Amino acid sequence: MPPMAGIELTNPVLTGEVLPGDQPAPDQPAMPLPDSVPLGVDPVVAAETGIAELPPQPGHVYLIDGSGFIFRAFHALPPLNRADGTPINAVLGFSNMLLKLIADSDADHIAVIFDASRTTFRNRLYDLYKAQRPECPPELVPQFPLIRAATEAFNIAQVEMEDYEADDLIATYARQAVACGARVTIVSSDKDLMQLVDERVTMLDPIKNRLIGPDEVREKFGVGPDKVIDVQALCGDSVDNVPGVPGIGVKTAAELINTYGDLETLLAKASEIKQPKRRQSLIDFADQARLSLALVRLKDDVPVPRSLDALVLRPPDPDKLIRFLTEQGFRTIVARVQAQHIGERSATPAPVVAGEAAPLAPGAEAQPERQYELVQDLADLDRWIAGATELGSVGFDTETTSLDGITAELVGVSLALGPGRACYIPLGHTAPGDAGGELDFGTVERPRQIPLDQALARLKPLLEDAAVLKIGHNVKYDVQVLSSYDIAVAPIDCTMLISYVLGAGQHGHGLDELALLHLGVDTIKYKDVAGSGKTHKGFAAVALDIARDYAAEDADVTLRLHRLLKPRLIAARMTAFYETVERPMVGVVSVMERHGIKVDRGELMRLSTDFGQRMVELEKEIHQLAGRPFNVGSPKQLGEVLFDDLGLPGGKKGKTGAYGTDAGMLEQLALTHDLPRRVLDWRQLAKLKSTYADALVDQINPKTGRVHTSFSLAATSTGRFSSTDPNLQNIPIRTEEGRKIRRAFVAEPGRLLLSADYSQIELRLAAHVAGIDALKHAFQAGIDIHALTASEVFGVPVEGMDPAIRRRAKAINFGIIYGISAFGLAQQLSIPQGEAAEYIKAYFARFPGIRDYMERTKAFCRENGFVETIFGRKCYMPGIRDSNPARRGFAERQAINAPLQGSAADIIKRAMARLPTRLAAAGLGARMLLQVHDELVFEVTEAEAEATAALVKEVMEGATAPVVSLSVPLVVETGLAGNWDAAH
Repeated sequence: MPPMAGIELTNPVLTGEVLPGDQPAPDQPAMPLPDSVPLGVDPVVAAETGIAELPPQPGHVYLIDGSGFIFRAFHALPPLNRADGTPINAVLGFSNMLLKLIADSDADHIAVIFDASRTTFRNRLYDLYKAQRPECPPELVPQFPLIRAATEAFNIAQVEMEDYEADDLIATYARQAVACGARVTIVSSDKDLMQLVDERVTMLDPIKNRLIGPDEVREKFGVGPDKVIDVQALCGDSVDNVPGVPGIGVKTAAELINTYGDLETLLAKASEIKQPKRRQSLIDFADQARLSLALVRLKDDVPVPRSLDALVLRPPDPDKLIRFLTEQGFRTIVARVQAQHIGERSATPAPVVAGEAAPLAPGAEAQPERQYELVQDLADLDRWIAGATELGSVGFDTETTSLDGITAELVGVSLALGPGRACYIPLGHTAPGDAGGELDFGTVERPRQIPLDQALARLKPLLEDAAVLKIGHNVKYDVQVLSSYDIAVAPIDCTMLISYVLGAGQHGHGLDELALLHLGVDTIKYKDVAGSGKTHKGFAAVALDIARDYAAEDADVTLRLHRLLKPRLIAARMTAFYETVERPMVGVVSVMERHGIKVDRGELMRLSTDFGQRMVELEKEIHQLAGRPFNVGSPKQLGEVLFDDLGLPGGKKGKTGAYGTDAGMLEQLALTHDLPRRVLDWRQLAKLKSTYADALVDQINPKTGRVHTSFSLAATSTGRFSSTDPNLQNIPIRTEEGRKIRRAFVAEPGRLLLSADYSQIELRLAAHVAGIDALKHAFQAGIDIHALTASEVFGVPVEGMDPAIRRRAKAINFGIIYGISAFGLAQQLSIPQGEAAEYIKAYFARFPGIRDYMERTKAFCRENGFVETIFGRKCYMPGIRDSNPARRGFAERQAINAPLQGSAADIIKRAMARLPTRLAAAGLGARMLLQVHDELVFEVTEAEAEATAALVKEVMEGATAPVVSLSVPLVVETGLAGNWDAAH
């Protein structure tokens, strides 16, 4: 039987869980039964089908733990809603699983077994049984009837029964099937079902996509399946609230049962146990152990409401199935059903649903047969290269020694030529268990693989061939790795970026998540191949057959996603956007990251010392204000000082019993007391010291002497980059201390840093998008926008304006476009909340178009689930319809700002895409080093500095043309200096 991938992904809950709050589907009208039903034919089957013939004898029975799959689907997939707002992520995952099961299994009888209610006969035995199970998530409750409807639409039998758990029904059907000579596969990873495993009953673990037989049960419990309940009775189960015997875990329980045979024998001979505590515990809690045994033993004689014959696998009604899937908006599954030649009669198009994908191309395979090859000689490699060259496209991926593309070494390359057709070319694998060869005395045989230099000599022409499209996922990383080997990969397509263009903010864009969401494929996980944490052995030490399956699957899935997603750019009218904005970022950013930026190690060390000394001085002041010494870095001790010792108002204790002392609380307290302000200053210095002054020294690349940040291209909902290892986008620049950190970023001798920064770009975009004439005229005339706002709101003349008044107007200007509240503005300006509310009221009275824009944008987002930038990028806001007011309010503020922030992100990307070509054409050798939101940083020679600054300014200010014509001018301010702070 081909392996089946369940819908389990990354956040599974325990399987077999009773669904809290679950209710059976509404009763259906009684169905007339045939007058005469042959012996052995289930009357319900006869009534439903009109067939009064003996059904086939069961050969292979599949029993699906429905409850487990519901929770897996719900937690594995991101929140998705139907057009009417009904949540459907669990329904989508469940439907994917059923379709996969039908396609891949050789079952002749299948049933989904559900839990009918929260309480069963076990609650009469022990009223605390499963008493501590959490309440069902409210977003899941409305999906229960839809999941039952999905099962019905697929024409798969579903069974549930009051007073019994699904596990009892599964046990009963398994016993009946074995009695008929059939094989049984229980689709679940629930440990409680492992007691049923034997030579004819197997479990399919959907998490790891592996079969569980007697050997696997013995590996988990230390005993065979027939003794599992004895072990469970001893060790108990905290999840189900099975008490067990205190102090006895699984390992000890297995030892005892293996010694004494079963629970009753053990309890009868408990006095013989040598260990005093264990002996006494077994004696004292013998009845509790017997109760636990009764709770964990599954009943296999339940008077099930449908006979085994009723579980016969029947093909679904095509129209009914397509109609159900279409009503949910499951366009991808509709296409997969049609690709399997089910439902050709139905041509109803599926509506678009947030998170659901467009159909597969006609004739696409639902799940192709995998043909993964291990390439270990040049002749085979040449054959794959020739195939890629002939096709004109190839899916590819690299396996390396590190997640850092700058320092990573190549371990292997995978190629894919078609769905299911992929290979892995090992290049740097060590012998199993070899940590890299330091202690290799020639006695360990390395796996057979092509020498690295020979393989790369063959691959380089393919990867640089302008006539062959290279398709990767997060391809920036692969491009960067291969550039270390003098291979300039081009042209490229990136499925991560294509997905990002189609649905930023809708879901994640990692390969594993997209494979499940769009293809129904639960991919092999890296941690299962190479380990993680202390067990991580690195990919180079992975056996070649395992490495082949993992690496080839990556290339295969990437190619399949490309064939599915790339056409959707056309349907969404986003092809030009992808080609001109997102795809060029792969090459531009990989070069930026490889350049890195120089930091002055000595300056950082001096700053670290300075920050440390100032922290000591602040601690002394804080202790004086407190009247006693305490650990300033301890939130618990700080809370005691603020609210117990000083008696400041507003103290609230959390679940741990400690007072909350977050920045917001301290900002509020700082309005009336000096100690909280000093603590905020201390925390800022501590963060600057640890995050930058100390950490940056360790992040200097020893080979280049520079820091190489990594820019994530698909991490935000608005199109902005994010920066990690180190994060250079969050260095505070509003304070003198933060600017000192920027001074440590310097140019090489004979060079300068050029900073080019869009001036007030989001305010300019707000004036354009909201159509605020007063603001547009001010920007067109070059008037100080903050001074104008202060004049309009506070009624003061622009000439001779108090700088403090202008700063308040500036805070209002920027706060408004972020949806700031009166509370937030009050904290920012250190003024009473009522005064801040009056400022905001006066602002909206003077510029009513801003409020109109905000309300219009929120309404559009609530209706559509997304907002758009001026270039058409969709920024999805899943929380816009959230029932929680706080989460909904946060999503609304995001929706207000996203069109502005997203448009600014699109603009600077358009400039970045054009600059390399324009600089090269002008004969200028500037290096683009950093992008920090609205700012670009370059390193230029002193001789070319002025010419480069002029050209960069020209390109950045004209970045919207010819697509968008703004009603306000873009202004770029440039600066040149030896360090970043002075240049900005």
